Amino acid sequence: MASTATSDKSDRIATRSKISAKLDNPMRRKATPTDWSIKGELILNCSCTVFCPCVVSLGAHPPTEGHCHAWMGIIIDEGHFEGEDLSGLNVGLLVDIPGRMGEGNWKVAAYVDDRASGKAYNGILQIFSGQAGGTTGLFTKLVSEIIGAERAPVVIERDGTKRRIIIENKIRGEIEMVTGKNNEEPVIVKNTKYWMGPDIIVAKGNKSRIRDYGRVWDFDGRSAEICPINWRGERKFSYDKNLKKIVQR
Repeated sequence: MASTATSDKSDRIATRSKISAKLDNPMRRKATPTDWSIKGELILNCSCTVFCPCVVSLGAHPPTEGHCHAWMGIIIDEGHFEGEDLSGLNVGLLVDIPGRMGEGNWKVAAYVDDRASGKAYNGILQIFSGQAGGTTGLFTKLVSEIIGAERAPVVIERDGTKRRIIIENKIRGEIEMVTGKNNEEPVIVKNTKYWMGPDIIVAKGNKSRIRDYGRVWDFDGRSAEICPINWRGERKFSYDKNLKKIVQR
């Protein structure tokens, strides 16, 4: 379960305070194998006018508008960072990509659920900056600037075929699955090599806007995605019966 935020010494950033210089540029930082996992769902809405070409081109094809502006929401159903429980927490991201996704130079702002403990907060920032390695380790190469990180009430709702995100007046969005020939089933792009996960549910933005960090973006009617995720770090531990202790493997 998500724990209530306390005045933990590891929580150096006050609730809702923004930073820019306190996080190192990830281009100068290497991914470090860490024991973490996140299982849940990622939702996003971007500026592409048709379904995002990055899914099947793996970021090699340019976005339909030449750039990619997006918000992402991550629902952590189950997860931990170095033993600290992350289950029940939400994370929001503002993402500004100037060209092809695979060429990097992303600018990113992170909004971490204000219910997170200090250790969980810092762990989530390590995961989404790429510093924790594993599935998100590629962010150390793709993200050139972390423009901010803050605690905030990150509300993400699952409502049938719809998903909603509310982060104060900064990010507000609703996306909806696109149905196929069978109106009761969504269109799914399956078995991809996309970094988020192999199966992507095609969606569209109903109402969507960003008003933060100087960005004024609206994504009504634009491309959206819903993706089940099962991410993890590279460092694993197990109990060695012979040594009678937990060891890294």
